[in-house]
Amino acid sequence: MNQPEKKILDEVATLRAELDDANYRYYVLDEPRMTDADYDRRLRRLQELEEAYPKLVRPDSPTQRVGAAPAEGFPKVAHAVPMLSLNNAFAEAELKAFVKRLGDRLERDGDELAFCCEPKLDGAAVSLVYERGQLTSGVTRGDGRTGEGITSNLKTLKSIPQKLRGKEWPERLEVRGEVTMRHAEFEAMNDKAREEGGKVFANPRNAAAGSLRQLDPRITATRPLEFTAYQLVQEMASLANIDTPTHSEQMSLLREWGFRVNPEFKVVKGACGVIDYCRDLGERRDALGYDIDGAVIKVDNLRLQRELGFVARAPRWAIAYKYPAQEKQTTLKDVKWQVGRTGALTPVAKLEPVEVGGVTVSNATLHNMGEILRLGLRIGDVVNVYRAGDVIPKVVRKVSPSRDISRNLQRRGTSLRRQGPSLRRSRPALRRWLKHGSRKPPVIAGLMRITSPSRCPVCHSQIERLKGVAVARCSGGLYCSAQRREALKHFASRRAMDIDGLGEKLIDQLVELDWVKTPADLFRLKAEDLATLPRMAQKSSDNLVAALEKAKQTTLPRFIFALGIREVGEATAANLARHFGTLDALMEAEVADLEAVEDVGPVVASHVYTFFRQPHNRETIEELRSLGLTWKEEVVGDRPQPLAGQTWVLTGTLESMTRDEGKERLQALGAKVAGSVSKKTAAVVAGPGAGSKLAKAEQMGVPVLDEQGFLERLEAWESGKEAAQ
Repeated sequence: MNQPEKKILDEVATLRAELDDANYRYYVLDEPRMTDADYDRRLRRLQELEEAYPKLVRPDSPTQRVGAAPAEGFPKVAHAVPMLSLNNAFAEAELKAFVKRLGDRLERDGDELAFCCEPKLDGAAVSLVYERGQLTSGVTRGDGRTGEGITSNLKTLKSIPQKLRGKEWPERLEVRGEVTMRHAEFEAMNDKAREEGGKVFANPRNAAAGSLRQLDPRITATRPLEFTAYQLVQEMASLANIDTPTHSEQMSLLREWGFRVNPEFKVVKGACGVIDYCRDLGERRDALGYDIDGAVIKVDNLRLQRELGFVARAPRWAIAYKYPAQEKQTTLKDVKWQVGRTGALTPVAKLEPVEVGGVTVSNATLHNMGEILRLGLRIGDVVNVYRAGDVIPKVVRKVSPSRDISRNLQRRGTSLRRQGPSLRRSRPALRRWLKHGSRKPPVIAGLMRITSPSRCPVCHSQIERLKGVAVARCSGGLYCSAQRREALKHFASRRAMDIDGLGEKLIDQLVELDWVKTPADLFRLKAEDLATLPRMAQKSSDNLVAALEKAKQTTLPRFIFALGIREVGEATAANLARHFGTLDALMEAEVADLEAVEDVGPVVASHVYTFFRQPHNRETIEELRSLGLTWKEEVVGDRPQPLAGQTWVLTGTLESMTRDEGKERLQALGAKVAGSVSKKTAAVVAGPGAGSKLAKAEQMGVPVLDEQGFLERLEAWESGKEAAQ
């Protein structure tokens, strides 16, 4: 064997080993260490080598299978029809080539072909089998031919019908789709896990896969999972009686039978239609609220699909267009500590800039010191960074200590295990060495440890650490300029006092000049003084003073929320206002009285009680009142609560009021206002531009009111002329 042949054999063996290891960690351990982009690059290279040297192709090559072997603990179930993967396209030119290739094979103009396009959901693929309309089996993808039987777990998902709707379904039916988790629910689940010391997932995809593979279905039932159908397996003989010549018609059938189909599903024509769809979806990717890693394009006509057939591991009639990866590797250069509105210290990772999902990321959240210890991080580590939509970029795992640093140090004759007096000064020395590349590297015992500060990095006050609480806090209160800034920003925000024109940069200037120490100082500002500030002309100053005057007329729920009491959000503030009726009654309430309020537990009650017992907080509130802040207060027993216990949803645009005003009026009548529609929703108010929430309400039979009907009902309830149904 000559040298070039041996080099190719070695490269093929290395690629297979790396891909097999990546598959095992991704599908079996739920602990991936290779990013999607790196996996795709290696797989493509292996495909190129096997195409150039067909004799090297082996049945067990990663190019000939999908995923990895099933994990232990679940029964192995063979797929009646293999769950194949898709070939990938990374550029629009490849999409054009795909359409042309299909046209040539079918001997027709590719631009006349109809294609079904939908997001390529980034979750866990599963197959569902129904017999006589009843769910009988649920299986993971596994290796594409054999998966794990997780029927009991899948039955806990509310988005999976246990019995099909309608009657026109075959004796036996197989439906395939993706189980995913939305960004907001994923973040909330991880936050709760951090508080309770539970398992924290790297990203929604791993959370979905890990949740499905719980041996106890009751755990799966607590996870916010969604199933979206993307294929009705048409090779089954029992489907012969279904008269659906196109894939899009099959998707319509699945909707009728009770399955969720992605709302972005669309039928387009030719290469131009496919490219326009992929561009549009890519531009809106961050706003979807869930992870996608591309778009799936399929020939719509089922007869043409059968005519086109398959290659070894993928159908010829479909392709996946891949977007930039939302998880990348980079180096952790340093950690800085930020101080929040309530004094909480948050570590922020300073990273070697890396492009993630089309955005350059140089900072990422690390949540708290407990998260740093859980991940085992040190300065200089190579880490994976995850970013999706409007989710703040975060470090999700350590890949390995920085090999480059280790090699450089060792090459220059320095052992990483040496101890010595220079250890104490190694941190700044290493940073200088990495930046400037001086000849003599520092002596270190390893990569630099990350330590939590003992004093506030802003005001140097003592840091408080409570037993059993992961978050450390600055004890400086409003003395700390960082807390003061954040408290003022919260106080002025749209959902609090809604002070138009008082933005973050202006608040930073006011705090830096020491013009504003408490929220009360805002209402003492003079237009002539404000006009002297940079970028503040006389008109802007006059407008801000007018906005401050307008903000003096507010509501009790808004004022309570604006005070920034720990863990008191809008809903809790509304419940407190509704329960006590007046601010004075709330300020004098004991812990037991506070715990009697709906949705207020011992922790929140303690925070509220402590806040109103602080002399400086009471002084600030009295100052605000003396400066003219007022709101309507009512005697508790005199207020009608006809909507108590009901949940309402507002969607679209209201013309006679803002949605916030509509929300406040509903809350004043006792209702909860939610952001999503469910079976528990009492009614949906739909204005112009209402979208998926309106469609879901109509599908579930939830009552829908237009704006005029909503106003009439509000007036009747507020006047006491009508009781809620």
